[in-house]
Amino acid sequence: MSHHHENIAAHDHHDDHAGMDKKGIWRVFFILLALTALEFLIALGFVHHWGILQKGMLVNIIYIVLTLVKAFYIVAYFMHLKFEKSGFIVCCSVVFIFILYFIVLMLIEGDFLHGAMQAHPIFPNK
Repeated sequence: MSHHHENIAAHDHHDDHAGMDKKGIWRVFFILLALTALEFLIALGFVHHWGILQKGMLVNIIYIVLTLVKAFYIVAYFMHLKFEKSGFIVCCSVVFIFILYFIVLMLIEGDFLHGAMQAHPIFPNK
């Protein structure tokens, strides 16, 4: 019975790096808060209020990059992917890359169809 308790105690000391402490959770929280505040500042301040940036491709790319950074922090720390073995991380990363690839393909195809459908109206005037 005492041998069982020794293994549990030794196991607990081994897993100190396998999770996050309160300081780490708050650090990630404030990083996510700062990224969200930056998104709101860009959307409400730079684009709408001050007119420094115009709606368009640059603003969309900025939003996508900031959202992907936030997604990385959420998946890595709150879903504990950062603390997993490298094989599992590679497996999830490959799936994520394929999903991004399919999203890009759908956007390109949708843009083509949007242009093609406008060039040839469905119901032309008689």
